[in-house]
Amino acid sequence: MKPINVGLLGLGIVGSGTIDVLSRNAGEIARRAGREIRVVAATARDLTKERSVSLEGIKLVNDAAAIVNDPDIDIVVELVGGIEPTRQWVLAAIANGKHVVTANKALLAVHGNEIFAAAQKRGVMVAFEAAVAGGVPIIKALREGLTANRIEWIAGIINGTTNFILSEMRAKGLSFETALKQAQALGYAEADPTFDIEGVDAAHKLTLLSAIAYGIPIQFDKAYTEGISALTAKDIAYAEQLGYRIKLLGITRRAEQGIELRVHPTLIPAKRLIANVEGVMNAILVKGDAVGPTLYYGAGAGSAATASAVVADLVDVTRMLTADPEQRVPHLAFQADQLHNTPILPMGDVRTGCYLRLRAYDKPGVMADVTRILADLSISIDAMLQKEAEEGEDVVDVIILTHASPEAAINTAIKRIEALATIAGKVVRIRLEELS
Repeated sequence: MKPINVGLLGLGIVGSGTIDVLSRNAGEIARRAGREIRVVAATARDLTKERSVSLEGIKLVNDAAAIVNDPDIDIVVELVGGIEPTRQWVLAAIANGKHVVTANKALLAVHGNEIFAAAQKRGVMVAFEAAVAGGVPIIKALREGLTANRIEWIAGIINGTTNFILSEMRAKGLSFETALKQAQALGYAEADPTFDIEGVDAAHKLTLLSAIAYGIPIQFDKAYTEGISALTAKDIAYAEQLGYRIKLLGITRRAEQGIELRVHPTLIPAKRLIANVEGVMNAILVKGDAVGPTLYYGAGAGSAATASAVVADLVDVTRMLTADPEQRVPHLAFQADQLHNTPILPMGDVRTGCYLRLRAYDKPGVMADVTRILADLSISIDAMLQKEAEEGEDVVDVIILTHASPEAAINTAIKRIEALATIAGKVVRIRLEELS
């Protein structure tokens, strides 16, 4: 049977890893796919650079158009990243009747609706397992393995950089700044880590998971995003004393009035499996109505792990090449004409528990004022912890855990508490999820 010819856009870490995996496991992959899958062309900025993998039989070019317009190429693999000009290349490949495999979560989170619509119209596939959680097959699990379920919620550690930083802060008592520098030194964080530490990368991925879970259009612009740069070692230690761990979670949940879509630091009970995921590893907890909670764990980045997902997509596309387009697994799990415009809830309408840390002057009546504010707003207290004042200081840390309450009510409470003359500085708020 005729081999499948692949054109590779981007010969970086993941691109090289893809070539390596295809070469190393060629026999197994051909047995699974039903035919040979081979890379015949690839783009590279430097055509003369020494590579860690053999490029024998692969034509190197520095122009993506040479690949997306090549009639002999069946599948285009996009591993360049970014939004432009990758969007133009992907759309050109689709227009030319080529299937696309991509690891580009930013591109799909922002322009996925346009790209999937173009692919649907042209009758080609766009596969993107590698765009979320690296080698963890969470896209396939949601689109196929859990297709009998009504997905109730997803909570995931889907950014390894931030998980490494939080793990180091907890284990070693490091400041955020020190842990970030350590992550950069080890190659886990970029020189400009903004997308990671401010939650944007996780929000890109969560947006895709939410669309697949609930059969809604991709709506990255409506995701609430909050990063970890304001977290302190003190709050991580206090959370530990209360039986919680702090993780940057992407959370999407069905609610009565719509869909929650949010990324933020979150207290999780330390007894939960996901709370014990450390370092750069990823983990996604999915709750289905029939199967209950299921956990998917593994490497969320890296050459081999991400290449594993890319090659798995190549095999899936190869298997389905001759299938009627109407019989293929839909891009977003639900048939294209069956997507619902269920609204994404504004953050003010979301209900969560909260960790509140305030700096209170050590005077009578302070806590009575604080609890009165919470009671007036129907915010129920779950637990309270008052620390000893440090030597030479007249303020103490008071930590309050609340039961689930509307975000808008918590925001109002924080403003009123900060306005008290007996409270010093700002109130620290970290959301809390039991994930039960």
